[in-house]
Amino acid sequence: MPELPEVETVRRGLEPALLGAKLVKAEARRKDLRFPFPPAFAEKLTGRTITALTRRAKYLLADLDDGQVLIAHLGMSGSFRVEDEVPGAFHRERSRLAAHDHVVLTTDRNVTVTYNDPRRFGFMLLVPRSELDSHPLIKDLGIEPLGNELSGEYLLSVFTKRSAPLKAALLDQKTIAGLGNIYVCEALFRAGLSPKRTARTLRLAAAERLAEAIRAVLQEAVEAGGSSLRDHAQTNGELGYFQHRFAVYDRAGEPCPREGCKGTVRRIVQSGRSTFYCPACQK
Repeated sequence: MPELPEVETVRRGLEPALLGAKLVKAEARRKDLRFPFPPAFAEKLTGRTITALTRRAKYLLADLDDGQVLIAHLGMSGSFRVEDEVPGAFHRERSRLAAHDHVVLTTDRNVTVTYNDPRRFGFMLLVPRSELDSHPLIKDLGIEPLGNELSGEYLLSVFTKRSAPLKAALLDQKTIAGLGNIYVCEALFRAGLSPKRTARTLRLAAAERLAEAIRAVLQEAVEAGGSSLRDHAQTNGELGYFQHRFAVYDRAGEPCPREGCKGTVRRIVQSGRSTFYCPACQK
């Protein structure tokens, strides 16, 4: 499933095409994805202007000029494709079957934005802006890890009574929104902390290293266009390439990349998910 960097990459790719644009035509080619589309979904989008395009955790949020917000989630295989309809414009070859093009938006800029989702685990909803913060999908989300709230002090405050392993505590969306398996593994490696360590045993120096590592890993991943493991692609069809910078994720059996460490990257399973770490230098 795409994590925060992949969703932020998509948001940035969509922004030039959609921000301030009027949707002259909207088309929903089926009745549902993961959830049914809202009643009269295409009709409610047609004629609307997108006034803001933001992200909350792993959700894309498009503010419309009628006070509604379009919430979009990519699920496991969802992607947006931006195509310029100006004659003679260059386009990358389409890497998705047209049969999986489920939502098509055409703007007054002669641009078409297509949502493609082979597995149909993504979804789109319309919510009044006045009700967004209290919506079930949004109201319990924790802080944004790329914002100013993430600090060593914050991590200490939320982990002080947590007996869960550190990795599980970091994946709790009520604590930090948008963090996923890949980037938690990478951040813990950079901070030199074991994913098996009990969260409440964290001390300030370690918490500060961890906060810095989380922010750095996510920022680097966004700049790299995210990580393309299976389905993720940017809006122009290009793949993200942060997976080439993984230190431990999916590197089981390889030598630890930390200078001076003679350990070997190990894979374990925590809460049904793969964890990759170096037992020699992550304490």
